[in-house]
Amino acid sequence: MTTVTAEPAPPSVPSGRRPARTSRLRRSWDKHWYAWAMVLPVVIVLAVLIFYPLFRGIWISLTNLTEANQAAETCFKSITGAEVCETNDNAWRFVGLDNYINVLSGNVGQFWQWTGITLIWTVACVVFHYGLGLGLAVMLNRPMWGRGLYRVLLVLPWAVPAFVSAFAWKFIFNERFGLANSLLTSFGIDPVDWFANQWTSLFTAIITNIWLGVPFMMVALLGGMQTIPGELYEAAEIDGASAWQRFRNITLPGLRPVSMTVILLGTIWTFNMFPIIFLVTEGQPAGETEILVTGAFKAAFEGIRNYSLASTYGVLILSILLVFSVFYRRLLRKQGEVW
Repeated sequence: MTTVTAEPAPPSVPSGRRPARTSRLRRSWDKHWYAWAMVLPVVIVLAVLIFYPLFRGIWISLTNLTEANQAAETCFKSITGAEVCETNDNAWRFVGLDNYINVLSGNVGQFWQWTGITLIWTVACVVFHYGLGLGLAVMLNRPMWGRGLYRVLLVLPWAVPAFVSAFAWKFIFNERFGLANSLLTSFGIDPVDWFANQWTSLFTAIITNIWLGVPFMMVALLGGMQTIPGELYEAAEIDGASAWQRFRNITLPGLRPVSMTVILLGTIWTFNMFPIIFLVTEGQPAGETEILVTGAFKAAFEGIRNYSLASTYGVLILSILLVFSVFYRRLLRKQGEVW
């Protein structure tokens, strides 16, 4: 005869209440408290240097804060020497989305013109960065005499501070003393006033940024090429594949993860590349080569400083890059890339 012992019933739980459980965060803290303690300083630094300015900027973009109305009251000394304070009736206030409506509708600033110039600037620079960087990487990946020296020389532009390169290229395109016009004159061509026309002025900035950005692409793609197994090339060569077929079917697919990453980074960096436009073209002629970041800078630091307008530009720039990054990530997932 078999005796079956019934298990005790679980304790009843009052209606409307769940059993007490240790939260996942508490369990993680108890098990990995040392890791949390080491991460905490980084979180604090990020909060102070990134998150606070970010949320502060978003808040300012919802106000009408400028240099003229930032003080709630104005204090000055009277003739008798006494300090007198007057309430500022036009003190800054919350205006909601008015700044965004004014900017996007074109009532304030030149957002759409600057956006168009920014897109042309970004696409041109990134295309040449990647194309020239890939070509140089393919050349330097082959055995050749002095390859180490060539690598060092080609990386030098990346090591030079951006503002130094900007001033150097601005002098190269100087109308009277620049090397570019000297070369044109030697071929019997009249000198060009590079900064008097919108497109020639933008051309000078694009050339400068290409010179600065190609070394990064070259180094990143060269590193990616060196991770591709050499056996694949040997097998393809034995099968009779030409150099172009090996490049198209082995090199490019092998570089896809690196390419996707450097193109994304290059796009974000170029979109926000402030010093080249600001120092080389200075927005000439008549602000026709301004991009969004230089427009935001001038709104914040030139004339009557319009902090709310500058913050609005900053939030719009961030939004554009976030939307681009999201769609770019989805594109990578559709192509089977894990990122």
